[in-house]
Amino acid sequence: MADEVVLAIPNLALAQHLFTLTQTSLKHLHDNARSELLNGITQDQMAPYYKLIGSFPNVHLSLDAALLAQIEETNKAELKRLDERLEEAEKTEGESEISDALRGRANFLTRIGEKDSAITAQTLALEKTPGLGSRIDIVLTLARIGFFFGDNELITTNLAKAETLIDEGGDWDRRNRLKVYTGLHALSVRQFKRGAELFADALSTFTATELIPYNEFVALMVVANVLVLGRVGLKKKVINAPEVNQVLPELPVLGDLIRSLYDCHYDKFFIALATLEQTLLLPSRVLHPHARFYVREMRILAYAQLLESYRSLTLESLSEAFGVGVDFVDSELSRFISLGRLHASIDKVHGVVETTRPSTKRAQYEAVIRQGDSVLESVQRLSKVLY
Repeated sequence: MADEVVLAIPNLALAQHLFTLTQTSLKHLHDNARSELLNGITQDQMAPYYKLIGSFPNVHLSLDAALLAQIEETNKAELKRLDERLEEAEKTEGESEISDALRGRANFLTRIGEKDSAITAQTLALEKTPGLGSRIDIVLTLARIGFFFGDNELITTNLAKAETLIDEGGDWDRRNRLKVYTGLHALSVRQFKRGAELFADALSTFTATELIPYNEFVALMVVANVLVLGRVGLKKKVINAPEVNQVLPELPVLGDLIRSLYDCHYDKFFIALATLEQTLLLPSRVLHPHARFYVREMRILAYAQLLESYRSLTLESLSEAFGVGVDFVDSELSRFISLGRLHASIDKVHGVVETTRPSTKRAQYEAVIRQGDSVLESVQRLSKVLY
């Protein structure tokens, strides 16, 4: 594996730039995103992708007819050369050379953003490639095509295939890269706990730069873990992690977020969370759909952390702690308490929030009842089969 280079195809940075252009709230980033997108398309000679996104009404990207014609001509010549090389290999050479030719053609179609043809070519290369490591690489390339085009079915199908192949004898590097792929997909579908665990496991052995830049990986790892870890886990896996501390100077808002939460400086935490939402969550192609959810859950986490330390608090002291108005705290706490997300009650007459500890015995009793119902249902289904 050390001698093999994993090609960063398709270039997922371009998908992020395209996403930025589709968001009217990110207009201040549009000029840079448009420039980077066109540069990437030109560099990778992506004529099919250029034509595709040029037809999107919400992208506002004017097609340069001369540039498109030039790139299409280059693509046509390169594809002809690759077809001739494959034909030659099939006539006069062995399985290894045929496999190499098929993979070369598939990688070219992947690089230029010809989705359907690339999937077909990669699938054919997978069928004709004998080595387990190379087969895993092809399956991960198919998963990247899914990430690039936002095709969730293509991602899940190929991540499952990759896991099966790796269980057959994949090396440690590919196993660790799969953790990053699976973790990124988990975050994209709001499975923050699973994504956090996988990213934390892969932190010290990260090599999947073909999927995501290292700094962005660390940022996502911190974002996910600060939500799902308790104070002890946060200290051990995030705050004390050398890999995180190395990157935090470049991502100061994340440093402010985790330190203010851990040190119980809730007014600073609210400011850091609002900044994080605007500078990292909303601009992120992965996290944008979950920004409101994430901010809400982080607020609940902070409220719960403070309330756990007291039997009661005045609304005024709570508002001072979080640096917001009394009415705001009253409204938020009322909503979260009514949803069962916070174990507390509000005495509006005296302006006091009283914490209520959930009964451990009651929770155990309810768990036993649920498990008993599940067992009874299983027995009933089994009896229908047997009798």
